[in-house]
Amino acid sequence: MIDVQEQMKIIKNGVAELISEEELVKKLIKSIEKNIPLRIKLGLDPSAPDIHIGHTVVLRKLKSFQDLGHQIIIIIGDYTGMIGDPTGKSETRKKLSEEEVIENAKTYTDQIFKVLDSQKTIVKFNGEWFSKMNFMEVGELASKYTVARMLERDDFKKRFKSNQPISILEFLYPLMQGYDSVAIKADVELGGTDQKFNNLMGRTIQKEYGQEQQIVILMPLLEGIDGIKKMSKSLGNYIGIDENLNDIYGKTMSIPDELIIRYFKLTTNVHPDEIEDMEKQINENTINPRDLKMKLAREIVKQYFTEKEAAEAELHFISVFQKKKIPDEIPVVEVEDKDLTDGKIIIAKLICLIGFAPSNSEARRLVMQGAVRINGEKIGDCELEIEDGMIIQVGKRKFAKLLK
Repeated sequence: MIDVQEQMKIIKNGVAELISEEELVKKLIKSIEKNIPLRIKLGLDPSAPDIHIGHTVVLRKLKSFQDLGHQIIIIIGDYTGMIGDPTGKSETRKKLSEEEVIENAKTYTDQIFKVLDSQKTIVKFNGEWFSKMNFMEVGELASKYTVARMLERDDFKKRFKSNQPISILEFLYPLMQGYDSVAIKADVELGGTDQKFNNLMGRTIQKEYGQEQQIVILMPLLEGIDGIKKMSKSLGNYIGIDENLNDIYGKTMSIPDELIIRYFKLTTNVHPDEIEDMEKQINENTINPRDLKMKLAREIVKQYFTEKEAAEAELHFISVFQKKKIPDEIPVVEVEDKDLTDGKIIIAKLICLIGFAPSNSEARRLVMQGAVRINGEKIGDCELEIEDGMIIQVGKRKFAKLLK
């Protein structure tokens, strides 16, 4: 196994909080001496299965542990998922059906194995132990924590003060997540900073059941490509891992320069020493940030495709965006007769119809702002009628060819 100092350098890279570093060092020393890998846990609530690179921040840290020789254990919360994680919620959440949980879990595992090695990852459903619990055992688990401590949790506190309902079932969620750590004898649990309460619960419950307490590693929430808000599909500032490789590359190139190093730390496998050198180059103004951003885009693309495809995405970006060329391969959009008026369609309506804008008013705004081109020429007329074979471009990355 790799020595403790090198392991700690890799593990701590990009981490928001580690509880505690001293305990982790002891576990790593013991792991090396006995040649037994640490058991690294991540619990997944299978309620929102579409993963973007913001979600992979934690997965990438798991991959670091996996590459260091430790055992990754993914807990799919089929039982906790049917309750729903109350974290950040202002009201009781609708319970998922067993069918929804299973379907979402399958989508999740398909995506997480784009980051993790499926042959070296254990996947468990927490129904494996919760389905066997009798009521006395549930009562024993519930006795391990107090209502007063539970109400210290920010979201519960806010709902309690505003007289919003909190079900007893929701109190069970963090207890169940904590018991997952007991069931698999976790050495380390990973999560986002928003999961601190739930992850620390694992330490508490393990101690109550006479186990050595797990280490908690919290990863920061990644800003979206706008550089302002947390990455989110609903905000449109995300990079999806299932997206077209050219979109992944192009979106990465659109991030603000000040996020380059943060994205390297949180979304790639680049060694901390190399990242430190890049940060020094930026601070000393000895490198063009665009060059580092292109390296970042290549690194992100090749994680979900191949190195050859990452190089092709870079050539595509240079051709289309730096040299302002129209790409060779453009999706064809076919407009149905019902959407035509006298056999014609205006540009604003078309942009909305093909999904390049969420509404007609937004489509018109894009045209007026000069963000729309036809056959490479910028237009400003929202009523312009589009003909067969015309190439529509909205923004820098969206292209389509019309077929009526």
